[in-house]
Amino acid sequence: MNLPMATTQPSLTTPGSGGRRASVDRATKETRISAAINLDGTGQYDIKTGIGFLDHMLEQLSRHSLIDITLRAEGDLHIDYHHTTEDTGIVLGECLSKALGDRKGIRRYGSATIPMDETLTQVALDVSNRPYLIWKVNFTRDKLGTMDTELFKEWFQAFAQLGGLTLHVWNQYGENNHHIVETCFKGIARALRVAVEIDPRQTTAVPSTKGVL
Repeated sequence: MNLPMATTQPSLTTPGSGGRRASVDRATKETRISAAINLDGTGQYDIKTGIGFLDHMLEQLSRHSLIDITLRAEGDLHIDYHHTTEDTGIVLGECLSKALGDRKGIRRYGSATIPMDETLTQVALDVSNRPYLIWKVNFTRDKLGTMDTELFKEWFQAFAQLGGLTLHVWNQYGENNHHIVETCFKGIARALRVAVEIDPRQTTAVPSTKGVL
């Protein structure tokens, strides 16, 4: 069953003014998603995907990266959560790339090691505009609540691809599956916080010997 046709609505915005901002609206027969971000925000979020656990993870992404995120998603959840999860990653990745523009002045690289009780996860990324995902994360449960754990890789893959990120996510150890995935999202958040910041020593330079990213 296809989603009904949507009425035209203005693009979403994030709070305040100024900063590196972007918004994206994406509609398919499977999902309708609108998002807006501010890279220079304070970690404010207003996120509704229809999937409670995904909302929780994206709120972690916003809060710990200090990227403001406003997002609304409607999807074919009567089938499963795959399309909505993946397409949310696509739209947020597009927002990230759009807000970065020519990527001048950014620090480019970021990494984080995140502990959460018995779990430890490492995330390293390069805002290279050369998308690649290394995902060394295993789960011992098929679902967290009603969400398939295999879908988290789909989200990270989509976000890295459309955001132009070389992204490595490596869960070192852990037993609680909730802790494992939460450290992945907090890890990418903290790494992004560093990587997209403007370096005061090269505010107008592209951080590459090629002169372009």
